[in-house]
Amino acid sequence: MSTVIGVDSSTQSCKVLVVDVESGDIFSEATAAHPEGTEIDPEVWWVALQEALGQVDYSEVEAISIAAQQHGLVALDASGQVIRPALLWNDTRSGAQADQVIAEFGAGNLAERTGSVPVASFTATKLAWMRHNEPELASQIAAVALPHDWLTWRLRGFGPMGQSRFGPALEELVTDRSDASGTGYFSPVTNEYDDDILDFVLGHHVVLPRVLGASEKAGASEHGWIMGPGGGDNAMAALGLDTQVGDVVMSLGTSGTVFGVTSTPAKDGTGTVAGFADAAGVYLPLVATLNAARTIDSSRQLLGMSWDDVSGAVRSALPGSGGLTFLPFFDGERMPNLPQANGSLVGITRSNFTPENVARAAIEAVVSNLSRGLEAIVEETESLTRLMLIGGGAQNLGVQQVVSEIVARPVLVPDPGEYVAYGAAKQAAWVLTGQRPSWSPDFLTRGSEETPPVARTQFDGALRGYLRAIG
Repeated sequence: MSTVIGVDSSTQSCKVLVVDVESGDIFSEATAAHPEGTEIDPEVWWVALQEALGQVDYSEVEAISIAAQQHGLVALDASGQVIRPALLWNDTRSGAQADQVIAEFGAGNLAERTGSVPVASFTATKLAWMRHNEPELASQIAAVALPHDWLTWRLRGFGPMGQSRFGPALEELVTDRSDASGTGYFSPVTNEYDDDILDFVLGHHVVLPRVLGASEKAGASEHGWIMGPGGGDNAMAALGLDTQVGDVVMSLGTSGTVFGVTSTPAKDGTGTVAGFADAAGVYLPLVATLNAARTIDSSRQLLGMSWDDVSGAVRSALPGSGGLTFLPFFDGERMPNLPQANGSLVGITRSNFTPENVARAAIEAVVSNLSRGLEAIVEETESLTRLMLIGGGAQNLGVQQVVSEIVARPVLVPDPGEYVAYGAAKQAAWVLTGQRPSWSPDFLTRGSEETPPVARTQFDGALRGYLRAIG
């Protein structure tokens, strides 16, 4: 029996799955926690990876791939030492530097060159922040890696002298298109780094990880396992879900994301759509929102409802919630770009102000905003024909119903699972065998609901009114 390992080194934890190559069945799994924060010593990730690997049976393992959170900056000096704690995707201190990069190159030009307009989460802006605020440390940077790049490098036996088998061979750093496309200095179309942008943000040349193909070997681990190139978390989730060109994934977690698998790259100069690459050789245009499942959950708790009660409320209230419309910007918002916004509930009358309508309106608002992102992806790229719904809110029947009403596409809901780690395992099997596995999760399929687009129309109207009011 041949098995492979998939790793998801996320913001919260390191998850490891041991998966059968032939069937895709999960034989063993383990998790090790990461500390909270927006800057983390990468050594914590390395320790958590060792802890998680130590909890599973890897006697039959032949290959491994590592997925991890995107964008994080791991800065190395010439000796392979990490210079400072890694700045993570959720560290927003480099917002001013993002504005400076845009002012220097132009938003449209950057979208053409890299697929995206940079924001504070991107690696490029974090390098610019270091150069401005920590110039002595920035001048010592000899190589720049992303979290999954660094973990792959370490597992292959590289690192600082005395802490690794082979020492600080910076030229052995590797990455993949999906993760490189989130740096802000890489083109997912040409598959090349943009030296002009890197020179502007950092001011000197550094070693960057070599970009591997979707099924290209990264080398071997110290255990003798073949190593895959790894990838970014969203791209690996798409691979784990067995998405194909024309599919779109909507994730309802703490934040919301919607990303499509397309044969056409996105180059959105407005910055709404991030033009990332996927982990299988095509593209993964993505839109993110700050407010998703937490908005629904806050409303549920206020109403004193269980999640089953929420499903019942959706069934009893009509689409459009009797004219009630939420603007779900409880924590500000980044799509649309309204960092100082607050949430609001509009259209209240004596007859429509019921718990059922309020509960449905909260879900309609979150899904309507994400559906705007879906439309932006389609406008930038191509038609997307079916939607996969994942995340903490995906299993609720009421949420599923509202999604099927608003997106006007068949909705597939996979069984709950660790799809980032599963996608990494799938990549490891691909590298091992030379064939992309056909593993696919079990799906609950909901047809597109034949309902008038009243909820989305109300949401768009409320948003236009809000934008006029704030000037």
